[in-house]
Amino acid sequence: MLGFAPLTMAGAQAALPAALAMNATPLARLGTLDIAVIAIYFAMVIWIGFYLKGQSNTSEEFFMAGREMTAWIAGLSFVSANMGSLELMGWAGSAYQYGILATHWYWVGAIPAMLFLGLVMMPFYYVSKTHSVPGYLHLRFGEHARILAAISFATEMILMSGVNMFAMAVVMKVVLGWDITFSILVSSVAVALYVGLGGLRSAIFNEVLQFVLIWGGAMLVPILGLVQAGGVSGLKARIITNMHSDTYFHLWRDTGHFSANPMGVHWTGIVFGLGFVISFGYWTTDFLVVQRVLAAHNLRAARMAPIIGSFFKMAVPFIVILPGLLGLVLLQNPDGTRRVLVGEDVVAACTLNGAGQVDNASACSAAMAKTNLTPEQQQKALGGGGDAELHSYNQALPLMMVRYLGPGLLGLGITALIAGFMSGMAGNVSAFSTVWTYDIYKPLIKKSGSDSHYVMVGRLSILVGVAVSIGAAYLVMHAHGIMDYVQALFSFFIAPLLGAILMGMFWKRATAPAGFLGLLIGILTSVSLFVWVKLTPAALATVALSPDAKPMAENLYRALWAFLVSVAVIFVVSLFTKPKPVEQLEGLVYGATKLPTEEPVPFYKNEYMWAVAVVVLFAGLNILFW
Repeated sequence: MLGFAPLTMAGAQAALPAALAMNATPLARLGTLDIAVIAIYFAMVIWIGFYLKGQSNTSEEFFMAGREMTAWIAGLSFVSANMGSLELMGWAGSAYQYGILATHWYWVGAIPAMLFLGLVMMPFYYVSKTHSVPGYLHLRFGEHARILAAISFATEMILMSGVNMFAMAVVMKVVLGWDITFSILVSSVAVALYVGLGGLRSAIFNEVLQFVLIWGGAMLVPILGLVQAGGVSGLKARIITNMHSDTYFHLWRDTGHFSANPMGVHWTGIVFGLGFVISFGYWTTDFLVVQRVLAAHNLRAARMAPIIGSFFKMAVPFIVILPGLLGLVLLQNPDGTRRVLVGEDVVAACTLNGAGQVDNASACSAAMAKTNLTPEQQQKALGGGGDAELHSYNQALPLMMVRYLGPGLLGLGITALIAGFMSGMAGNVSAFSTVWTYDIYKPLIKKSGSDSHYVMVGRLSILVGVAVSIGAAYLVMHAHGIMDYVQALFSFFIAPLLGAILMGMFWKRATAPAGFLGLLIGILTSVSLFVWVKLTPAALATVALSPDAKPMAENLYRALWAFLVSVAVIFVVSLFTKPKPVEQLEGLVYGATKLPTEEPVPFYKNEYMWAVAVVVLFAGLNILFW
């Protein structure tokens, strides 16, 4: 451990069944002020749900927040829905593992796609008044494409919700010593309650609140860490000393070869796999984030929301990536040596029992052999014989919080992580509820229900979604890292969907059978490649174009192949099937749609002017950290 006093909660434990009692030595002691901060937060989010319940009675109010959000509210919610606990913990852990390369997921992996959504795609989504992205596919490619997209999206949302549950449970276990199962069950209740009561409106209001809390609670760690590390130059020097390389501080310089950087990735994978397929697929077709923009009160606000969000997105690495880099030099064992973190797979194989021994030494040795750790580092990772707690990459941020945040501030920091969990999970379950109700239940089960009936179905589906997500949370426990798991899900579902959306939106000749088959075969391709590599590890050299590629690089190339297959199938099948008449494509395809005109506004309110400002800042940051 880091030498902090264990948490004393005898009174609380006495009131709990033995099965739910705290089962791990916590890192920190929560004071009265810390507990008060956390309690106030939970009270606020639940109160918001009850307060907004009266404004969520119709389907338009419950699922789309009445389409009344301003550009700023929609923009902040747009970013916050993506900024869940998997972002806070997953990418902090990835930064510890891969260095500043993890920043690509915030810059090249987000900014171009966010601008494209706001300036190019929103007119089609907004003017069609669709409730979901599968709803757009229904208008463009028909019922079969809509059902397939809805089922795949609902599956993705449940699995992603499980990621957020697991991440939150990890925080509670590491910092407070709570049992993983207990944490998952308790934290899920609050989300189900406030989203079930207030619908999307409640989720959006809470996401804005959570955005403020995340920044307020998480920014102290990088500030205090940089002070101790001696500023950016001091941090860089110490990382070079510890890691014997300066590759951890470069975005692009070392991506000319797979083996030249910690992520084992090539620039082609970053640019095409991440910067185009995964990024555009997520930010322009994933209904979790698109739903927030569709709630804007008019088209200009809908186009401005992603642009506003892009400014904040570029700043997020300060509170997410930087703590991971700081952990490379500032996380210490009790004897003052640097603490070494490992993947979740190693944690599962090597966790020590009550006697301080590994239950299955051979499995632990096999797991450790897959890492790049020296024998001495492996011993330190296991606690050096005197520390019986093994920590993973995913625990880098909570470990840093415990190190730097004192009474009151620690409560704020933990609240920030809880807020991230609430934001991510609420976004997933609200999007799942909408897609389930409109794109699965309504067309397949009950086509002619009343408006109040569909609102009731939406509320019930939130409870079901939360329950299923609890099971999905346990799938993450054996993943190498949270973000490897998440990127694998994106390659399964998001990449093929992007191919179908782009071909449908920009090619009049694309036909309904082609859209369905392209989406289906794209999904099957991605899943097949994943299984192939799992069963035959040597296949990694084929899928990711190099034997030096690592799991994250494999995800990027798998997504690229799935996208290309989806596009190729749609193109070929469309040539042999009959397209819709052009007059039926109004509002669905570029070149067949008269775009709505907008009233002139001063230059400082013009979305294109702000988009240019984003591009300039984006280019400057990539040059600065080349």
